[in-house]
Amino acid sequence: MPATSQVRRHDGAGRVAIAQRLINGSVKRSYEPVVELDWDREPESDRYFLPPRVLTLAGTDLWAGLSEERRIEVSRQELANILSVGIWFENLLNRTLLDRLMAADPASATTHYALTEMGDECRHMVMFGRAIEWSGARPFRMRWWERAVMTMLPSALRGSLLWVAALVGEEIFDALQREMVDDPELQPLVARLMQIHVAEEARHIGFARDGIMRRTPTRGRWETVVAANGHALAGVLFRRLFTNPAMYTRAGLDGRAAAQIARANPHFHEVQIRGFASLAAFLDDAGLMSRLSRYGWRRGGFLP
Repeated sequence: MPATSQVRRHDGAGRVAIAQRLINGSVKRSYEPVVELDWDREPESDRYFLPPRVLTLAGTDLWAGLSEERRIEVSRQELANILSVGIWFENLLNRTLLDRLMAADPASATTHYALTEMGDECRHMVMFGRAIEWSGARPFRMRWWERAVMTMLPSALRGSLLWVAALVGEEIFDALQREMVDDPELQPLVARLMQIHVAEEARHIGFARDGIMRRTPTRGRWETVVAANGHALAGVLFRRLFTNPAMYTRAGLDGRAAAQIARANPHFHEVQIRGFASLAAFLDDAGLMSRLSRYGWRRGGFLP
């Protein structure tokens, strides 16, 4: 996706045209992961579940001291963790979109595309869950208070903030997957999973970006303040999610110590910055990157 976008007219016809184009694209290029992926093919013992260069511990002294077998196990647990996070966020997006549809026109193309996107996300959640099982790992579960927050969030995500939240939950993963998908060290099934996810998420990202840019000329000051500051904690949250101590513990390491090492790892920070670069440029262009949110993303390691 382009790093920046021009402000677009806030007209219903333009939004409907985008929705209809994305529906047509979905008809031509959608996937059914249950049959698209070779679930009967066992993981290859000498291949990684995520490329070593994007793993949170890569480049550290701790990583240098690990055997190849242990490194692959770390990659297995990191994959299970990131797919678990993906399931949470796609669940949140679906529940938010479904809540909005209660007041939407059920005959409009924008409603039909929202439903199409929700169908994509449901298939992605199945794909992620099956991939965790296929890998031999176990999913990572939210704590009770995290579930409580996720339950309340759909009521708070409105207007531009909804689309910002959608992009935060999709674009960082998308950018990193584009970087990883052709890595020769990657398990073939994981590479295919990423190809499917990248192809379908491109439509979702386009719809969210268009929604933000069409609201730009008419959104009020309060909506701008909320949307520009509402993602301020996301950088810190994502850093903690990406360096979940439990995944290191499952890989046979000291979880807390490994998480501290990963959070201070300059190599991992470079990966974070690359993953956030396109979204950071877009939010800045849309006037939705405030001083507070910039501070939060920098504190999380996603901005230099």
